[in-house]
Amino acid sequence: MEVEGCPLPDDRLYDLENELWVRFEPDQQVATVGFLAPFASFIGKVQRVEYRTTNGRVDRGRGVAIVESIRFTGAVRMPIDGRILEVNRLLAERPKWINDDPYGRGWIFRAASAAPVRPGTDGLESAGAIADRLAERIRERHVRCWRAAPDVELIEVGAECAAILARLDEEIARRAPDDVLLLVTDDPTSPIELVRWSDRTGQSVVDHRSEGTLHQFLIRKEANPQPRLRGADGRRPSAGEP
Repeated sequence: MEVEGCPLPDDRLYDLENELWVRFEPDQQVATVGFLAPFASFIGKVQRVEYRTTNGRVDRGRGVAIVESIRFTGAVRMPIDGRILEVNRLLAERPKWINDDPYGRGWIFRAASAAPVRPGTDGLESAGAIADRLAERIRERHVRCWRAAPDVELIEVGAECAAILARLDEEIARRAPDDVLLLVTDDPTSPIELVRWSDRTGQSVVDHRSEGTLHQFLIRKEANPQPRLRGADGRRPSAGEP
């Protein structure tokens, strides 16, 4: 399911009050917990996740971790009564997984429930039950869900495409592998030119949206870019060649 352009999987329950998803294993006892994609987009790039020490039973609503992003610092709260089984060690090295893959590698912790949980009880609801309220929240916050969270924005309005691509090359050269750049331009030829640029450089355009006269491109710097165009001599051009 999608709500206002944001994914909302049907295979889990949701604690909308605390912006969490909860996916139970078949035994209905062990649950994986993470942030909803619209909230992960809203808070911006996550910079740090710090887990609190928890021993034994943890009551619903108690803080389990602190998440710090460019626009948010707050607690991740326990959505059920139970105990913590595991925390996501991947987030220590790359907390941005919460933004880039909130329903997958960006999970935050796993817990064992003290009792079986049913949809509609204990504050946990199905995707269909929260869809309308979530849509209203997304509109109020002006949230845009992207396939990956931008690390930097490049706003190029009123510029010609040749100049835009030159600045894009410069910005990409400064970025680390897997960094994501959001390019916004009003150049009408940009959809065609960005395809050519991607083929020439081997960098990935992972998303493209149009709103009025504006085009928005989400671009990821590849660790090992593979250009897909060849010149007349049969060789692949370098990133700086036309």
